[in-house]
Amino acid sequence: MEFLDARRLPGPNVLWKKPGAVLDISCTPEEADRLVSYCEAQIRRMLDAIGWSEESLCHRRLAGGVSIAFSAPIDVLYAASAISEWVWECCKSEFFGEAMPDFDSTVADISAAISEEANPPLRVLEQAATERDIALLWDDDNVSVGLGAGSRCWPFRKLPDPENLDWPSFHDVPIGIVTGTNGKTTTVRIAKHILQSAGKNVGLSSTDWVSVNDRIIDQDDWSGPGGARLILRQQDVDVAILETARGGLLRRGLGVSKAEAALITNIAEDHLGDFGSQSLQELLAIKWIVAHAVEDSGFLILNADDNLLVGKSSEFTGNTILFGMDEKNTVIVNHVTNGGLAFIYSDGCLVREEGSHRERICAATDIPITLNAAARHNIANCLGAAALAGCLGMSVTEIRHGLITMSADANPGRSNLHSVQGFNVLVDFAHNPEAMQALFAMAHAIPAKRRALCFGQAGDRTDQQIRELSRSAWAIGIELAVISELEQYARGRAPGEVAGIIREELINAGAREDQIWHFNTEENAFDAALDWATEDDLVVILDLGRNSNILDKLDAHSRLPA
Repeated sequence: MEFLDARRLPGPNVLWKKPGAVLDISCTPEEADRLVSYCEAQIRRMLDAIGWSEESLCHRRLAGGVSIAFSAPIDVLYAASAISEWVWECCKSEFFGEAMPDFDSTVADISAAISEEANPPLRVLEQAATERDIALLWDDDNVSVGLGAGSRCWPFRKLPDPENLDWPSFHDVPIGIVTGTNGKTTTVRIAKHILQSAGKNVGLSSTDWVSVNDRIIDQDDWSGPGGARLILRQQDVDVAILETARGGLLRRGLGVSKAEAALITNIAEDHLGDFGSQSLQELLAIKWIVAHAVEDSGFLILNADDNLLVGKSSEFTGNTILFGMDEKNTVIVNHVTNGGLAFIYSDGCLVREEGSHRERICAATDIPITLNAAARHNIANCLGAAALAGCLGMSVTEIRHGLITMSADANPGRSNLHSVQGFNVLVDFAHNPEAMQALFAMAHAIPAKRRALCFGQAGDRTDQQIRELSRSAWAIGIELAVISELEQYARGRAPGEVAGIIREELINAGAREDQIWHFNTEENAFDAALDWATEDDLVVILDLGRNSNILDKLDAHSRLPA
């Protein structure tokens, strides 16, 4: 039994839709039985003592432990977290024989913390916004009412009296949320381009930056609730696209409570092993949080080719839209037959199908980022983005225009094909098994005289996963494998250990020793592969580190004498 975390949950989260605090404890299933009843009794005792008797409790059993949560007013969540910490101190007394914290003094301390943290005007403003069905966003520094062009923001401790506000001037803007394991960033970029091409002022928060149209506000990972708040407070935003990653969903919950559409791209192995996401089912539960925002109104967009999402969809009571690469998928066929809406890939074309009505959007070969339809994963991303854009008011004509004008330059680092001195270089940030399989399939489909692959792998992958990656790499028909160390991703592996496994499996698959090169850095590996390539070759670069300045290298290499 071990304490893991006590934290605030400001938004809809994996336990429920309510704000509150959570206590994470690592334990065995047998220990969880005792912990839940004991912790909930202590929480209820404290809630009654501080006057929060109306708040509710819940818990969730997980692989390796349990999460125990309770609801709390939005303006005192730090004090609520202190209650979670106190509960663990009680557990140490109950289960480890340590001294029990004095209850009366703890009640006095937490009551004082509540008094200091409390912000009654925030609760009054929240109630007023809720009554008018207008969004309210808050953090430690600011509170805003309305979204985008209909918003206004104030310092946390200088809130207005709702009676003095011009409420007709406030309004929300349409929101599209995208989560999943692979394709999130590409999908939000495509959707943003479609909307912007149609004349909308589009706010985007993503793993790479937060922006309004082409104006980048900040370059960093803004895929959590903070990114959502930042972009939804920009007063030149007509519509917002929010990339929403696992980390923010797990630690803080969803940044908004309501959206027009939420899209889940897929559920695959990535970031497994952390408490709360130790299996695909637990990862699915985290990603499914976005469904809370569209359950009462709006649309949930799901990848019908993903069995986990299909299985979970039966629990959703709202409106569902499907997308998929297999038009004969029985899930899609039944959905459309019953009058549902789907975006499918049929005879080389993207198609919108609803009931008996089919409308061709465009051919996949007309979309630059599909690389003449070789990048099948980007065809799927386009289908999802088309569905999302449709939910945000775009017509098929506007969707078509956006797709066929979406250049690879607008999607840096994701399946970018560069021509350098007569040979091609394919660059991607693929970092998990499914993304790498998609990259390999694309590389195999691109015509080439010879192929070289520059790659490595993070140390937290199992030996079996590393071997599977190596076999898949060799299967695309490579002439040269250039392995690089990933020191920043060693994660407990000794130097050369991962490269040794890759080398051994490549040789088992049929590679010769001279077809395997090894370098200590990605930068040196990329340089060697570019020097090796000649006319009509294809060099595939898996830029896991994202710090090799590969685009600058390609530009410099293209200016060298042939």
